[in-house]
Amino acid sequence: MLVAHDLGTTGDKASLHDDTGRLVRSVTVRYPTHYGPGGVVEQDPDHWWQAFGTANRRLLEEAGVPASEVAGLAISGQMMGLVLLDAQHQPLRSSIIWADTRSTRECADLLTRLDPREAYATLGHRLNPTYSLTKLMWVRDNEPELFAATSRVCLAKDYVVARLTGVLATDPSDASSTNAYDQRAGRWSADVLAAAGIPVGLFPDVVPSTTVVGTVTAEAAPATGLLAGTPVVMGGGDGPMAAVGAGVVGPSDGAYAYLGSSSWVSMSSDAPLLDLPEMRTMTFDHVVPGQFVPTATMQAGGASLEWIADLLAGTEDVGRFDRLVTAAGEVTDGDDLYFLPYLLGERSPHWNPRARGAFVGLARRHGPAHLTRAVLEGVAFNLGTCVEAFRSHGAPVDRVDAIGGGAASDVWLQMLADVWGATVRRRTVVEEANSLGAAVTAGVGVGLLPDFTGAGALSEVVATFEPDPGRHAVYAARHERFTDAYRRLEGWFEGGTA
Repeated sequence: MLVAHDLGTTGDKASLHDDTGRLVRSVTVRYPTHYGPGGVVEQDPDHWWQAFGTANRRLLEEAGVPASEVAGLAISGQMMGLVLLDAQHQPLRSSIIWADTRSTRECADLLTRLDPREAYATLGHRLNPTYSLTKLMWVRDNEPELFAATSRVCLAKDYVVARLTGVLATDPSDASSTNAYDQRAGRWSADVLAAAGIPVGLFPDVVPSTTVVGTVTAEAAPATGLLAGTPVVMGGGDGPMAAVGAGVVGPSDGAYAYLGSSSWVSMSSDAPLLDLPEMRTMTFDHVVPGQFVPTATMQAGGASLEWIADLLAGTEDVGRFDRLVTAAGEVTDGDDLYFLPYLLGERSPHWNPRARGAFVGLARRHGPAHLTRAVLEGVAFNLGTCVEAFRSHGAPVDRVDAIGGGAASDVWLQMLADVWGATVRRRTVVEEANSLGAAVTAGVGVGLLPDFTGAGALSEVVATFEPDPGRHAVYAARHERFTDAYRRLEGWFEGGTA
């Protein structure tokens, strides 16, 4: 049996898989997130470890599977964050996670020292406050005593792997999410780090995602329910892992859209796909050797829907999502109400940490269904701009497989098909793509699977949504008006706080 963990934004999902990677059972344990003024978003790394251990023990207990049957495990982790460690690999402070945008000043300073487009070509990503590098610069400038005490830095899954094995390392997929990794050379970028004033030695060694980096230690075994000596595969970042879970392991596999807290459109390619000169998209290294993952990620996709549902119905209403989305589907489209889904600033396509959410065109007649529909459309429009960016560079995006919690909605998937003018398909991995990706990576790492090519067989297409030409034409005009609303407010956002 294989164990996978999806160390996400809201909690850790532990899942049990058979030797082919097929899901058997899963358990989720949640942990809190601290949101503060000025773009602060943090989590406690010890909460990750506690959730990992609790989820893993419950998983094995509920499945009735002895720890001796676990052949190996791997973790899919949230990307672009920052964990500061002392010499004993103990965290020095809360982790600054991917959604944090407080390092705008440090990013602006770095942009005076590096040519933005040359850096983009090296890193596969824009220089931006959402990445690990400027977060580390912020700590140096604002918490100098903690920075001076820092021995190493890492990302979320790396921290848990280190707690499991005593070995601190990372993989190319997570390394490529830091803004410090030379994607062309396959190593930390001495030039970028020199410009940032950050020592290269703070970053861990980079090993292939399928590497058995170590085994569960005697100390970690009782906390997790695993046997000491169980192989631990390095694993990777959640975006590339989700690509594996969606069966996107090569260029012929098409595109996929992840509709989770953050949302993205992505594919697999043989080389980085650079969106020059606009730099709207980015490219991660894949967990599949030799492959890359061109991606366009927005900060608050599913998080925008969660926000409006909580606001309108309260968090105690367990049926709020289905009820509000169903009502939104009954509202006539074409209504002149728009939502800019920039509750946490934005990455693709605008790369503006100061952007904020806004309803534009509100009228007295608008009710909860109109507001919810505007939120769904706003995410669809924003991702639609990203789809257009890929198409402008020759990447065919005519079929998109949808995964993540938002993919459970027929209303939303039909809307995406109509906005993008593409066939959208729901796969059976609505919420399990990261887990499946981690399981396959573990299987390859410990030798139970020969390679990644069978990943697509672990899920099936269960619904297909074709674009309606008439609605697509209406949405094309509304998409432009949506984009115009952002352009007009962009200068106003600059007067606010990040």
